[in-house]
This record gives sequence, C-alpha cells and structure tokens, in this order.
Amino acid sequence: MSVHLWGGRFSAEPDALMRRFGDSIGFDIRLWEADITGSQAYARALARAGVISEAVCTELLSGLEAVRAEFAAGTFVVQPGDEDIHTAVERRLGELIGSAAGMLHTGRSRNDQVATDTRLYLRGRATELGEALRTLQRTLVDRARSELDVLMPGYTHLQPAQPVRFSHWLLSFFWMLQRDRDRLADLTRRLNVLPLGAGALSGNPLGIDQAWLAAELGFASVAPNSMDAVSDRDYLVELLAWAALVQVHLSRLAEDLILYSSREFGFVEIADAYATGSSLMPQKKNPDSLELVRGKTGRVVGDLIGLLTTLKGLPSTYNKDMQEDKEAVFDALDTLALTLPITAGVIATLTVHADRMQAALDDSMLATELADYLVTRGMPFREAHHRVGQVVRRALERGGSLRALSLEDFRAVSDLFDADVWEWLDFERAVERRTSIGGTARAAILEQLAAAERRLGE
Repeated sequence: MSVHLWGGRFSAEPDALMRRFGDSIGFDIRLWEADITGSQAYARALARAGVISEAVCTELLSGLEAVRAEFAAGTFVVQPGDEDIHTAVERRLGELIGSAAGMLHTGRSRNDQVATDTRLYLRGRATELGEALRTLQRTLVDRARSELDVLMPGYTHLQPAQPVRFSHWLLSFFWMLQRDRDRLADLTRRLNVLPLGAGALSGNPLGIDQAWLAAELGFASVAPNSMDAVSDRDYLVELLAWAALVQVHLSRLAEDLILYSSREFGFVEIADAYATGSSLMPQKKNPDSLELVRGKTGRVVGDLIGLLTTLKGLPSTYNKDMQEDKEAVFDALDTLALTLPITAGVIATLTVHADRMQAALDDSMLATELADYLVTRGMPFREAHHRVGQVVRRALERGGSLRALSLEDFRAVSDLFDADVWEWLDFERAVERRTSIGGTARAAILEQLAAAERRLGE
C-alpha cells in the first residue's frame, strides 16, 4: 500500500520542505480517538450497505481497536510518511491486518473524515469546558454566600459611585458566565451535525446509511448539503468566538481583582499559590495568575481573527487552507482549559479584607440617597439632582463630608431637608433600599443566589 493516501498519479515524492510545510500530524494527532471511532462506525456502515463483507468489517474493527490500544497506551509510533492522523491510522491498520485496511476508505474522503473527526473531538471538549465554567460559577456562588454582608464601593468609570455588597460584585460575573454556558449549549446544537458521507464534495455513491451513521456516532442530524458539509467551518468560528468572549469575561474579572489586590485598594489578597515574587525586589507579591488570564485573552481573540481571515476568501468546498483551523481552535480551547480552573482557584482562596472595603466607603457615594430623599418629598428628580450637587459642592468647599454638614447647610439648598436627612446618609440603609430584581439589597442577593443555584442545577 502506498505511504500516501493520494500518490498514484505522481511520479516523484514531494519536496522534503513541502512535506514539512503541508503535514498536519504534528497537531491533528490529538484527533486519534475521534478518527478511530469514526472509522469504526464507517466500517459498519460499509458492511450494512453490502460494500464489504461482515468478515472484512470484523477484521477492520479488530485492527482499529488494536490501533486505539496503542494510542491509549502511548506506544503508537508516528512514521515519517504520516502526513496526518488519517494517514497514520490507516498506515498502522495496514501493518496490522494487511490489504483489507485499504477497503476502509471506500467512498470516504479526508474532507468529510476530518470534518467528522473535528466535530467528534470538539463535542467532548465542549462538555469539559462547560463543566469547568460551571465549577467557576459554583465557586463564585459559594464565595458570594460566605461574604453576603460585606459592603464595598461600587465603581463606574473606575470612580467611586454607590455602595454595594461584595457578593453582588461576585455574582455579576456568575451571570456573565451563565450567558457563556447558554451560548455553549446553543452552538453545540450546530456542532452536532454529521458530515460523514459527503465524500470529497458530491456525496457517497455506495448507499451508505447516513441517518444510521449519525445515530451510531451520537449526532443529532446529517449535514443537508455535501458541498457545504466539507467546507463548513462555522461551528469552529462560533466556538472561537465563544472562547474569546469567555476569556474577555475572565479578563475583566482578573482586572478588577488586580486592582482590588493592589496596596492602594487592599480589598483582597491573592493566595500565595496564585502569586509570584520579584527576582529583584524581595517585598513584591505579584498577581501573575490574573495578569496571565488577562494577557492570554489577546491570543484567544487572535485565534478567532486568524480563522476568520483564513476563511474570508475561500472558494467553495474544501481547500487546504482549512488545515489552518485546528491549531487556532486547539490553542484557544487549551488556553481556556487552563484559565478557567486558575480563576476558580484564585476566587476560592481569596482573602477578603472587609475592613478595607468598609473604610473605602465615603459620604460622596450617598449623594444619590439625598436626591432620592428630596424625591420622596415631592421634588422632581432633575431638580433634586441639581440641588444635591450644590450640597456636595458645599461639603467639598468646607473640606468635610456630607454628614459633617449642619441642618442649616442642607436647608440653605432646599427647605425640604429635615432632621431625618442623616438617616439617609447610611451605607447599610442605602444598600438595603436597592430591592429591585438584581439589586444589591440582601434580599435581592438571596434571590440571585437562589436563581443561580437553579441554573447550576440544570
């Protein structure tokens, strides 16, 4: 049997550099299990269609199982002529069972084979990453529950805005990740489509039962057009877009924690297990885990852009350019498989300094409470906003806080202010007034936690 799966019409071997340039075995070898599983199902389909005998089918299945065992044991040896995982498996199958191995590829192309392998492989990876996402969500929920009564400054534009619960901040990332899990479930439906039987581009002429193949391999449906089946890489673009967005969410979480763990904030401390020191400055403790989460986001976004750029000008059906899809996808998913548990580890081991968060709360964050106070006394909000701005300016001019102002100071701005105004200048009460769905009041957080538990249980 030829070393290549395609070499009959050629009179010379490929240039050695061309072989290095074109071979994909260096990265698609990780598809070995999917390739063998798909090939075993295809062998059974050939037998069902009467293309091969049951005896040959049994021989193929037994030989493929032996190849699987070598891969599983780590004893499979890649040979110089193995262009890709398909060549490697079929070459080894031929060594084990002889010429019968040449019957396996009947009616099948590497075009529909690699598309099938990739989908099979990614179904498993998607499940693993979905579980890693869920684990991180669980960690966020557990920390939110344990830190339920910790107050902290909330920020917009990175400027102090209003008091919130630290648990509220934690849960904000839970819901980002929940959207990511929902998106993963949605794109998995489009991933779970069988291209096998499409051949090189025009279909299979041998009566292969693709509906049976789909059921055998656990696919929900069969690709409806053979030309599209071998060229479709939408599911990879979707998967990369999903991975990029997850990384962006993790990067935003990392950025907040990098800030909050700095000396200037001091809200949290990263555990030693997720920090490193300086080779020069003995006192340093750097949040390298979080910086790498942030930094690796760029490469995952780059993987998405790279694949989109590769696909944008391709003519119909399969082109060798598509070989470039796998390294981008493998890199993005490998990166995410590391960053998700690292982030969960950081959250689980985080030391929370509630006293520093409390000390960072200042009266200016209660200005909105004063506007709400005036609204409850009949003043239109726009006017209340302006009047409270005058109160804030008066406090700034005097170098003090809102609570340091006298009642006369308040009444100089509006006679609607009364002696009960100081009851509104209280951080706990301000937080507890936010009872809306998704708000930062304790009751609202408990509702969020209950909703989060329900989503985790799905």
